[in-house]
Amino acid sequence: MASEHDDVIVIGAGVGGLSAAALLAAQGMRVTLLEAASGPGGKMRQLRCGDAQVDGGPTVFTMRPVFEAIFDACGARLDDAVRLRPATVLARHAWGDDRLDLFADRAQSEAAIGAFAGAAAARGYAGFCREAERLYTALEQPFIWAEQPSQVGLAWAMLRANAADLFSRRPFQSMWRALGDYFSDPRLRQLFGRYATYCGADPWQAPATLLLIAHVEASGVWLIDGGMVALARALAGLAERHGAVLRYDAPVREIVVDGQGVAGVVLASGERLSARRIVCNADPAALAAGRFGPGVTQAAPAMPAPLRSLSAMVWTTHSTTVGFPLAHHNVFFSGDYAAEFRALGAGQVPADPTIYICAADRASDGGAAPGGPERLQILVNAPARGDARALSPWEIEQCQARMIACLARSGLNLDLPPEATVLTTPEGFETLFPSTGGALYGRASHGSAAAFRRPGARTPIPGLYLAGGATHPGPGVPMAALSGRLACATLLADRASTARLHPVAMPGGISTRQATTAASG
Repeated sequence: MASEHDDVIVIGAGVGGLSAAALLAAQGMRVTLLEAASGPGGKMRQLRCGDAQVDGGPTVFTMRPVFEAIFDACGARLDDAVRLRPATVLARHAWGDDRLDLFADRAQSEAAIGAFAGAAAARGYAGFCREAERLYTALEQPFIWAEQPSQVGLAWAMLRANAADLFSRRPFQSMWRALGDYFSDPRLRQLFGRYATYCGADPWQAPATLLLIAHVEASGVWLIDGGMVALARALAGLAERHGAVLRYDAPVREIVVDGQGVAGVVLASGERLSARRIVCNADPAALAAGRFGPGVTQAAPAMPAPLRSLSAMVWTTHSTTVGFPLAHHNVFFSGDYAAEFRALGAGQVPADPTIYICAADRASDGGAAPGGPERLQILVNAPARGDARALSPWEIEQCQARMIACLARSGLNLDLPPEATVLTTPEGFETLFPSTGGALYGRASHGSAAAFRRPGARTPIPGLYLAGGATHPGPGVPMAALSGRLACATLLADRASTARLHPVAMPGGISTRQATTAASG
């Protein structure tokens, strides 16, 4: 007979919560997932823009083996749930009239960089790729897949594996400084420094270890038919097939705690659900700020505004474009990268921003433009001050005008029809994800110790576990999925030891070689 120890409530249907719900349900736990929104995905959302649905959240899908392993642990196949197409062009980059594509094929990227900036730059890129791969390999097992590593623990693990790793992985050097070892061309430092923003960080303050992101991307980027929300729906379906109950439009008002630990939740409607084990897939800052009641404020550290990652101004639109040949992923760089991040550090939207555009209707390498409006997501980095001061209509108008002018420098003329465009500001992200100020990546990855200050799956409150991109191992869709895997494994490890307890068949560490093999088919 099932006991109360088999009941689990998962709060939040982001990719971390969905992954945890599916894995726990596959292990026979009775899972109820509660989501405030009307569907799954969390930040992985779509918005109605005129007569089109446009992705308004993450757009880059990497580390495919992470999701293959989660589906496999649930007795299913990722390829049966979503249709994935490998990207041949990782991204198209522009500096005014200068353009550079990076390719899934490393040799092709090296040749393109050589043609763009010279033979020395091509050699620098080859060395950069080798270091990015070494970083990933060194940190994969002792950090990415570990429950919640400490700096000392990670150092010992690297020392045991390879003493050279401890001293050659630039633990105290910034990403921007490390890039100078490989690239003298400021455009290339700008391009590869942008990987810091994948974590919502400033490349002048981010540790050089984040160079490993370049290796993750180079190991394979895929396009998902139906957009990223199709992945969220697939994970939701996976959980439901194993008996999980998913309830949407069901915001949680309070996590109830008694002398034993968590005891259940109270919904905004007043309904109470009981459970002795809860996985919270909200930003930990919301717990610390009391958004889930006074009993769980000590479950996670507070997040002062200066420690937050970046937010963004995000336009989702069904619009026409003329000029620049967009690929699926595109980056238009500012004329002064240092000034851009000085403005962000001062709490201001940059006057000359770097702009990311996902052109959802384009193949990875671009090709012919659609014959009419196309689905676009346009993103400009912004400070996470959405809980302090809303941008005025004049400021928003100025930001949009600057964005359009920056695109025009590279030959892209863009129309943003009001009836088919939705703008989400940091204030809007704060409304969606309270107590974050609109920060999209949790704590900023600034300094060598930042990664160790993210909370792990286990909290000081018995029965309460955390998942999501603001927890270990960090931001990004695959990392959030890994956080759900860690929450599941930790919960089951803490579960009462009985004769009928079976170890969970969880995805183990996936090597770089395996990831590369999967990428090549």
